[in-house]
Amino acid sequence: MMMDEDIEQASLMSFNDRPRAFPNMRSKTYSPLIFRILRKLNVRVLSILLLLCFGAIFYMGASTSPIIVFVFAVCIFSFLLSVYLTKWVLAKDEGPPEMVQISDAIRDGAEGFFRTQYSTISKMAILLAFVILCIYLFRNLTPQQEAAGLGRAMSAYITVAAFLLGALCSGIAGYVGMWVSVRANVRVSSAARRSAREALQIAVRAGGFSALVVVGMAVIGIAILYSTFYVWLGVDSPGAMNVTDLPLLLVGYGFGASFVALFAQLGGGIYTKGADVGADLVGKVEQGIPEDDPRNPAVIADLVGDNVGDCAARGADLFESIAAEIISAMILGGTMAKKCKIEDPSGFILFPLVVHSFDLVISSIGILSIKGTRDASVKSPVEDPMAVLQKGYSLTIILAVLTFGASTRWLLYTEQAPSAWFSFALCGLVGIITAYAFVWISKYYTDYKHEPVRTLALASSTGHGTNIIAGVSLGLESTALPVLVISVAIISAYWLGNTSGLVDENGTPTGGLFGTAVATMGMLSTAAYVLTMDMFGPIADNAGGIVEMSQQPESVREITDLLDAVGNTTKATTKGFAIGSAALASFLLFSAYMDEVSAFANVPFKEVDIAIPEVFVGGLLGSMLIFLFSAWACAAVGRTAQEVVNEVRRQFIERPGIMEYKEKPDYSRCVAIVASAALREMIKPGALAIASPIVVGIVFRILGYYTGQPLLGAKVVASMLMFATVCGILMALFLNTAGGAWDNAKKYIETGALGGKGSEAHKAAVTGDTVGDPFKDTAGPSIHVLIKMLATITLVMAPVFL
Repeated sequence: MMMDEDIEQASLMSFNDRPRAFPNMRSKTYSPLIFRILRKLNVRVLSILLLLCFGAIFYMGASTSPIIVFVFAVCIFSFLLSVYLTKWVLAKDEGPPEMVQISDAIRDGAEGFFRTQYSTISKMAILLAFVILCIYLFRNLTPQQEAAGLGRAMSAYITVAAFLLGALCSGIAGYVGMWVSVRANVRVSSAARRSAREALQIAVRAGGFSALVVVGMAVIGIAILYSTFYVWLGVDSPGAMNVTDLPLLLVGYGFGASFVALFAQLGGGIYTKGADVGADLVGKVEQGIPEDDPRNPAVIADLVGDNVGDCAARGADLFESIAAEIISAMILGGTMAKKCKIEDPSGFILFPLVVHSFDLVISSIGILSIKGTRDASVKSPVEDPMAVLQKGYSLTIILAVLTFGASTRWLLYTEQAPSAWFSFALCGLVGIITAYAFVWISKYYTDYKHEPVRTLALASSTGHGTNIIAGVSLGLESTALPVLVISVAIISAYWLGNTSGLVDENGTPTGGLFGTAVATMGMLSTAAYVLTMDMFGPIADNAGGIVEMSQQPESVREITDLLDAVGNTTKATTKGFAIGSAALASFLLFSAYMDEVSAFANVPFKEVDIAIPEVFVGGLLGSMLIFLFSAWACAAVGRTAQEVVNEVRRQFIERPGIMEYKEKPDYSRCVAIVASAALREMIKPGALAIASPIVVGIVFRILGYYTGQPLLGAKVVASMLMFATVCGILMALFLNTAGGAWDNAKKYIETGALGGKGSEAHKAAVTGDTVGDPFKDTAGPSIHVLIKMLATITLVMAPVFL
């Protein structure tokens, strides 16, 4: 990506004479190959193909279950609504030419990095798919699979196909998140010139489009895979596979989604924070220029990073979260139904798909409830955007409670235990309350309206060191309440499930694990609206950058600053939500892993004894993995930022006219440096995450073979997964909350508190924000993806450890 020659070589006049001429870094608009092919098709041909696809989908759904037909219908409705939201957002004006030029530069940088990053990820995915194929061709089969005539080759091809489909859908989810953000940012900037509420509505609806597509794809992808396997394998017909064993064939889908999400989060996080830290250290600290100032050579790279790190990566992240939770809950539902000998187990297996279908409906209502006109009763000149978003979330929560109760009555009622559905409805209520509690706790620790962030800002007034100490202590303290909430949620849901009345043939209660699965579904029952709030943050951040670079009036910047501060809080709260859901989902995946080991080994596997030395060592290795992964992720940001700092310093030295607006910075050089560094640096921590459980499992399987412990490999991996989950949750909570609090402490001072911008307190707060950047946007988000990916790897590779 090169700057236009006419701009680069133009005669250098005063910047104020040409204050709004910016480098158009774009060469051509990039779209994935599949979209380019679809655009070339005749409209009638495309319509016929879509009708054929919909017909095939609904035929498979009707051949499987009426529940699947319902899921397909809701998902298609959500896609149609997302099209409406897209047209509504794109119909808004892009503002004056200077805004459009900056937006074009951001869009080109984001699309260029996305293309290169996902090209690298796709090559690694194909290589890993080949490895999985080779492993599965020589692995053992479960007795049920052998009885159904499912050979090794068929099992291998099914798993590889599911893995590649999961990876593809996760990549599309990431692209959708980035696509909408790079088009909505300039429209939010333009709307901010008129009113804060209009800018808020555009940002929310743009985020809503991405959220509906991401959640809808996760649901419909699993539903299509399930119905395809059901029809193709003749499930439940004489001599064929039982429907309760079918969910085990879907684990490859979750692994593919996790694989892409991890590398997307790592690469995007390294990109965005490497550019951000480099831009802040030289621009704010050394040169004393404002954030997003057009004189900073790294400012375009910083704004590009918001899109590839916070939007594209978060879309893939939430897609993976929902996919992993659905698959693990389907496995546990099928296992429980088989133990209880429930006559029609399809309701227990397909329940997660229905819950997330209702999520699409209620989140759509919540998104559309945010209007563009301010309430006349509001007396303040600008209504608090957080209050508006909170109203939408409260409405979504109320609807979630109602639809969740209806879903449990519809699908989980059984004559064997007539009141079981009510117990599971209470489990869902526990999950919904847990989600709300996580959002509130994260908001309390990261919003500058509350005491913790204000105390952190006050510590900045006595220097850089006290700011760092206060931020670290705040992050450490913030782990306590979430852990207590998770603990209460797991125990409550397990107890409610165990007392549901569902028992096996020996009279032993069997609903406990499924109760925790239902609680996890309850927590994620508003996932689409939560993702909407998350996407709102980087879109608002980009809008503020465009306003600053295009030198709009201060009143416009005040509106985007307010939206940006709220966006920081929503990003922190949704990260807390993601960690809480990751904790519950990892517990489900751990339980599903133990069920799968039991199925393959044909022996009970219900507990892991850490008093066995090898098993304890597995736990230590799992804990070490979290710390080592975090260290490598943060170090990657540091090395990338050093390259940016050196480049920005070089430009300020070699082009002294930049500070007087007489010379143009070379934005494209910083973009190229950050993109190259992010792609290079994401490989090592990603490879560590993938290889560790496989190597540990195989090594201890061999050791167990020679020491007469046949399940040692599986036990050590289970211990590794258990300890990594516990350490990962605590580490991610610490990193995300500390980073978000440092950021908003800086924002609080910039409102005029404690001396305002340029004061000594502000300089110390900038240091804290710089330290917190790799915490909250690289290491923290990557860790909660890591712990779910470890669980999906162990599910896929379980036969290798036996």
